[in-house]
Amino acid sequence: MAIKNQLNVGRISEGFVLDHIQAGRSMDIYKYLDLGKLDCVVAIIKNASSNKMGKKDIMKIECPIDIIDLNILGFIDHEITVNIIKDEEIVEKMTLHLPKEIKNVIKCRNPRCITSIEQELEQVFCLTDKATKTYRCKYCEEKFE
Repeated sequence: MAIKNQLNVGRISEGFVLDHIQAGRSMDIYKYLDLGKLDCVVAIIKNASSNKMGKKDIMKIECPIDIIDLNILGFIDHEITVNIIKDEEIVEKMTLHLPKEIKNVIKCRNPRCITSIEQELEQVFCLTDKATKTYRCKYCEEKFE
């Protein structure tokens, strides 16, 4: 007799459900969104079965919807499905895109970059090639890899 693993995570009243996250990437999202610094409830389901992807991660984030910058998600993986929840109902499904610019998400590794010297400068990267998902530092044009 086969036992199916099933995990039930309760409804959230306001926040986000992030679905179709590449398996194993949910902790990266947790870090990039600074969820550890916010006073919100986060449920992470790793390696869930998916007909479309084989395995996937899912995140439920209960918080006011205006405190999280979703552009960061487009940088991490623009294939993620974002469901916006209000009053325990999905009110919007967002389609993510690669952001043209990201601030203070990644750091320039060029030791000669002005951001290495001037610590208070924002770390700004611009999308320079959409096909290859290439971002470059706004100040020194160092490629992010």
